Amino acid sequence: MILWLWLFWGFSIAAGQPDSELLARYLEEKLMADYSVVEQVVRRVPRQTRFLQRLETRPRMSEFTVKATVISRYAFTTVSCTMVNSGSEAREGVFEMQIPAAAFISNFTMSIGNKTYYGEVTGKEKKNSTDDKARTKKPPGPQNARENGYETFKASVFIPRKMQANFLLHYEELLQRRLGKYEYTVSIRPQQLVGRLRVEVNILENSGIVSLEVPPLRNSKHKGNGKVEGDVSPPPSTVIGHTKTLAKVTFSPNVVEQTRIARNGILGDFIVRYDVNRELSVGDIQILNGYFVHYFAPTDLPPLPKNVVFVLDSSASMVGTKLRQTKEALFTILQDLRPEDHFNIIGFSNRIKVWQQDRLVPVTPNNIRDAKKYIHNMSPTGGTNINSALQTGAKLLNDYIAQNDIDARSVSLIIFLTDGRPTVGETQSSKILSNTKDAIRDKFCLFTIGIGNDVDYRLLERMALENCGMTRHFQEDEDAASLLKGFYDEIGTPLLSDIRVDYPEDDVEQVTQNFFPNYFNGSEIIIAGKLINHTSDSLHVEVTASNSKKYILLKTDVAIDLPSKNDITAVPGLEDGKGDQNYIERAWSYLTIKELLNSRLKSDDNQEKEYLMEKAKSMALTYNFVTPFTFLKMREAGLHSEPSPEELIRPSTDGIGEKLQSLQGHKAPPGIRRQQDTQRIKISKTSADGDPHFVIDFPSSKFSVCFNIDGEPGDILRLVSDHKESGVTVNGQLIGAPAPPNGHKKHRTYFNTITILSNKPQRSYLEITPTRIILDDGERLILSCDRSAVVRSSSLEVSVSANSNITVTIRDTISFVILIHHYKKPAPYQKDHLGFYISNSKGLSSDSHGLLGQFLNHEVKLLQESLNTSHQQVGQNQTEALKTNLTNTLKVKERLVPVVWKQRRIYNGQQEVDCWFAKNNADKLIDGSYKDYLASHPFDTGTTSGMINSL
Repeated sequence: MILWLWLFWGFSIAAGQPDSELLARYLEEKLMADYSVVEQVVRRVPRQTRFLQRLETRPRMSEFTVKATVISRYAFTTVSCTMVNSGSEAREGVFEMQIPAAAFISNFTMSIGNKTYYGEVTGKEKKNSTDDKARTKKPPGPQNARENGYETFKASVFIPRKMQANFLLHYEELLQRRLGKYEYTVSIRPQQLVGRLRVEVNILENSGIVSLEVPPLRNSKHKGNGKVEGDVSPPPSTVIGHTKTLAKVTFSPNVVEQTRIARNGILGDFIVRYDVNRELSVGDIQILNGYFVHYFAPTDLPPLPKNVVFVLDSSASMVGTKLRQTKEALFTILQDLRPEDHFNIIGFSNRIKVWQQDRLVPVTPNNIRDAKKYIHNMSPTGGTNINSALQTGAKLLNDYIAQNDIDARSVSLIIFLTDGRPTVGETQSSKILSNTKDAIRDKFCLFTIGIGNDVDYRLLERMALENCGMTRHFQEDEDAASLLKGFYDEIGTPLLSDIRVDYPEDDVEQVTQNFFPNYFNGSEIIIAGKLINHTSDSLHVEVTASNSKKYILLKTDVAIDLPSKNDITAVPGLEDGKGDQNYIERAWSYLTIKELLNSRLKSDDNQEKEYLMEKAKSMALTYNFVTPFTFLKMREAGLHSEPSPEELIRPSTDGIGEKLQSLQGHKAPPGIRRQQDTQRIKISKTSADGDPHFVIDFPSSKFSVCFNIDGEPGDILRLVSDHKESGVTVNGQLIGAPAPPNGHKKHRTYFNTITILSNKPQRSYLEITPTRIILDDGERLILSCDRSAVVRSSSLEVSVSANSNITVTIRDTISFVILIHHYKKPAPYQKDHLGFYISNSKGLSSDSHGLLGQFLNHEVKLLQESLNTSHQQVGQNQTEALKTNLTNTLKVKERLVPVVWKQRRIYNGQQEVDCWFAKNNADKLIDGSYKDYLASHPFDTGTTSGMINSL
């Protein structure tokens, strides 16, 4: 072994006289490998020589570490790199880092020997801004990755001999939710093997972390593809740990593990994906230090129907891979269209070819088959007439919307794909933008896709931005078919339309965009703002939206004083964060600057563009963000002077921070005025509540009747049955609880579920429990009882007052109120339960039945029993005198029912009701016995029950 090392040393000196430290390090790495050193030395001497020579020409990277902290989707990333120059002369050290194009750099420092340089964020002069604008008009080259969502930060410095340089880069970004996951990505491309390489990602989400995953490293050819093929295990040396709200992921491969991944040091993208707990509510609202951020991403919503036109480039430049991958993606996308959708396809080059003239066709097996044939027969030829293609698509969709009785809440959109620039017809970008906007007229959204390096990305980006859409760009050598399908998956399932989020205008200011045309499944709407009412202890929030055939209003009040919830100073692992402490304010500033960039890009007015630029620049300087209007000026610490070009080259930040937000919207008019929700429910005394106590009110007789039903746990009682006439049935299911101490009952029962069924004009049902409401009218919707909400369709309205009551209105003539009873510290005999009250029974027929329904259109008479057992009818003015008479009688359908005087508490015990009480499970008071009112299941309408039908 010693002999071989001596031979190797002699050979290496002859080849290039390497530094002894480098040789020692190289041999140490080789000794760590799991193969014979002797065999490798004999077999690979020439390669080793070249490797050592290459190492000698550049500084060695001894350390590369990344520490990221993600707090409520807002990510702070710090990249630290150490380079050592072991050579005999000064050499250039180049620090390169690919960062998300949507991120803002917030700090950068370098230390070389005893000198430290820091980056000062400075506003660009107008001439520089003009130069940048001109530069962005140039066609992007193959190495320009901005359209893929990444940009390269680069800094160069000359490192003196036998010294080291330290680089420290900070950047921030707001994670976007796509396909139901947040994705934090960091590029690990040091371009050489690193002695100490470590990535640490800390995530704090107060809503609760779910679906945490770390896929394999992603190389450049698969950037942007959220799907992983084959091996899905985390990279080697990855450690994952998390609690309910906190997660920590580390990746620290040694040199041998790095070599197995990539010998050139280009490991790829390290990715962490996760989601948070959520439900259909106003969303997650976080408040800290006078700022708030609002995340809205409801679940359990049925998809909206779509009207979609695919506009596909079939020009000559699409020949080969691009057109083949486009066809593959469209074949899959067509299979994913839903039966309620409508669609058409346009191919364009010099000529515009419409698959189905002047119409959109429904999704049927035959139409999907014919559409695939049309796409299969598309052949590349001619030039690129972008303007006419978009005009044709917009006219087709506009005419379809105008001439057909489409669902008012369906979502219409154009998906436009091209690989080039306009070469035929109108070729001026400004004219194409203007024509497209005039044709669409804010009636639907335009989504654009560019493939390859020749595409006019700026044109596609602005077209989408001006027409409430999104854009994507894919390189030709990428798996475009899966990327296209992935992009369609992001927008293929619209769940809500016309979403508006309002806050009291006297409580907030500088709120970011709060109106969004669409919300797509798996995405997220984000709003942020400043609080101005410092005396208020809560923030009122209202979200209105449309879902299929329903109108939805969600309401809540969020406590403003939440230091213990949103303060992160005591969170383990996050103690060293400084800017992290104001993460909500920085998220607000991030969103606000992005909106200003959006508005400037859309504007055609030079004066407005100048105003927006200055406003964005001012805010960027305040928060130390590198944006298109600011840059990093390096200064030497202590001297405040700029270093000479011989010492270092100004960091390259072009393009960083330019990428816009995905989900586009705009600001709605001023919001709601702050007011207390003092609305009181108006209901009658007719009800079934408690364990359970029934009350029937007879207003014309000016008295009430009450009774108990001692059912068994699991019994389902039919409360209202009018299925044949009004189509309405109400069933209540009982749960059991132990009897109170010294009580006469063997157990208690309460209503735990109320089911309301209606079959007119179409079948629908509501299933209500103390915690949630399920509404299904062909489309399933789940509401939480602890959030105020209103859902309205053509024949049904459900209004939820948080943790209080639910009001159900059917065709404006039938109304039920369900009270929610929660116990903070329940005794063993107490269970959370429901109370059922009838508010309006005008729409129920005279034939309605059920334990309550049978009395809604019938009167009972109160009789006085004399000493000779003859009965006399009691007048209304005599009722009070009979309260102490224990032998009073009710006459119900010729049946005589003995009753006694009692008092009952209803409306959560807030009101007492005097009533005549019928004993023995309402014997003789109700038709038949109470067992005749038992339903077989919650959705039983009684149509097969002979007893009920005969009554």
